[in-house]
Order: sequence, then C-alpha cells, then structure tokens
Amino acid sequence: MRKGLVEYCILSILARKEAYASSIIEELKNADMIVVEGTLYPLLIRDKNQGLLSYRWVESTQGPPRKYYFITEKGREVLGQMDAAWTDMVKSVEMLKNRE
Repeated sequence: MRKGLVEYCILSILARKEAYASSIIEELKNADMIVVEGTLYPLLIRDKNQGLLSYRWVESTQGPPRKYYFITEKGREVLGQMDAAWTDMVKSVEMLKNRE
C-alpha cells in the first residue's frame, strides 16, 4: 500500500513540475513522508519503463548533469485514475470512521 501511495505522490509532484530525484525526495520529506533513494529510484525506473514518466539531462553548474523527470500523457491518465481511487478510498474510510 505504501509503495502505491509513494508512486501516487511522485506522479502528483511531477504533474506540477519536472524535478530531479533529490528534489522529489525533499518534497516528500517536507510532507512528512520519509522516502530514501533506495525506494525512489526503483519506482522512477518502473514508471519510466511503463511510459508514465520520461526524463531529460540538464547540465549543472555544481557537478554532473542532473536527470530531470517529467510526467507523460499516459502518466497523467494514470494519475487521474489514482486521484479517483484516492477520493473513493478516503470517502469509504470516512464513512467507516463516522459510523456509530
């Protein structure tokens, strides 16, 4: 479940803007989601292989080039499906919590 939630968060971040791995981790940490590179990179690779993400290399003034990830059209479609599933899940959990 956590892996699916992290994937959802990654796609949500990249739907707003392209980003490199360290900045994705930083955004997740700022949201109190502790994710390490060993968790992030396999998800990025899998999503890229599934056509949900792509990347481009950008030269850096402070070291080697950085790989910036961005969401693809297919990724946006999958994110829309995840948004709908998340909304349904939250609604269901709230119904269960509020029953007497």
